[in-house]
Amino acid sequence: MYNESSSLAVISRVTNPVGVAGTLLLTLYAFNEPLDGYYIVLGIIAFFLSAQIFEDISLMQPGGRFKPMSGLVSILIAWSMTAAAILFLGYVTQLDHHFTEVVILAWMAVTPFVLFIAHSLIRLYVQQAYESGQARHAVIIGANDLGLRLLSRLRSNDGLFTRTSGFFDDRAPERLADDVKPMYLGHLRDIHSYIHSHRVDVIYIALPISQKRRITALLDHLKDTTASVYLVPDIFTYDLIQARIDQVGGVPVIAVLETPFISINAFTKRVTDLLLASLILLLIAPVLAIVALAVKATSPGPIIFKQRRYGLNGEEIVVYKFRSMTVCEDNAEVKQATKNDARVTPVGGFLRKTSLDELPQFINVLQGRMSIVGPRPHAVAHNEMYRKLIPGYMLRHKVKPGITGWAQVNGLRGETETLEKMAARVQFDLNYLRKWSLALDLMIIAKTVWLMFKDAKAY
Repeated sequence: MYNESSSLAVISRVTNPVGVAGTLLLTLYAFNEPLDGYYIVLGIIAFFLSAQIFEDISLMQPGGRFKPMSGLVSILIAWSMTAAAILFLGYVTQLDHHFTEVVILAWMAVTPFVLFIAHSLIRLYVQQAYESGQARHAVIIGANDLGLRLLSRLRSNDGLFTRTSGFFDDRAPERLADDVKPMYLGHLRDIHSYIHSHRVDVIYIALPISQKRRITALLDHLKDTTASVYLVPDIFTYDLIQARIDQVGGVPVIAVLETPFISINAFTKRVTDLLLASLILLLIAPVLAIVALAVKATSPGPIIFKQRRYGLNGEEIVVYKFRSMTVCEDNAEVKQATKNDARVTPVGGFLRKTSLDELPQFINVLQGRMSIVGPRPHAVAHNEMYRKLIPGYMLRHKVKPGITGWAQVNGLRGETETLEKMAARVQFDLNYLRKWSLALDLMIIAKTVWLMFKDAKAY
């Protein structure tokens, strides 16, 4: 009996980046192109970009089924995003002339099909392993929401290499939900005989932690088996942000409210911010100069407006903007800009509508105070007000504030004149923390550019 869940998970994660970099090497060899420093850097960038963007790509469907067209489409979409990012970086850095055009085009055309073939071979291996009974046989104790969630994960992730038969529960079958009844294997008292007659390798206990006595009795009962037993904590009943299991000096702990930027994610986020912010500042330098002159020439006051905001972990930071109003408020009470606000200067109205007033914040990104994508920073006075009114409001500060964000590209840009609108913005910010990926960041950046001159809500 195999226990290949960890090895298959590793293979699944590295197939895409290794395939991308490997295909580049093969393309260079096919066109007799030398592997110089520029191509090495290109391979490294492509490796890490694809590792992030392809992270959720899997060709396997629940129950070990395979849908070729669905898998191919997913690969084409993810590779298109990766290729677009690479081409954009090459264009803005003016390094694209160091590469042979036919080599790059061939690499980008061939790569998705190489990845598809690689995933197909993995699928064939997994399928044969399932059919030959090499996958681990698992059962779940607890036919509840947590058990159903676990079953869905087990059946949709081929890297776990686990075949799940169904549930045991202490309730009668007629008391179970209709979608659970076909997977009902028996009462808890029947589990011992089932394990011995069906050679069960893994048992997942998905009972509420509050039922300590029943769990303890089960564990004592299951010691008379060779099956591996896992206790599944019912933490998913809570509103979690980046939940995961960790260790502190060998003591297991469960993270329930945490930043997504840990380890390699933090490195990826920072490198992406530094690279993009530097390139963008170089490109927009003439625009910055023109806007600065326009602000200075059309109204009295400083060119740059500095305001205190909350940054990462609620630390106060100073955020830069081109001044768009006749006032520079940074007091205990700050009035939000409204439509037809008399404080907005004629040039300021244009700057706010096109978001050009936000451009100096790329300097904040280089300083490490902000990120290109993240929850928009609010004035300190607004934070102190809303943290008392909206549950979970301060969790948005588990990441650096951004120049643009998930809420802004979903229609929640500009004035939030009601508590409901601010609460909706906060929910989008928290969803960003839950679902962060490099692909999501790139999509938000692209959508922001698209909306810059089309969003009539900014003023």
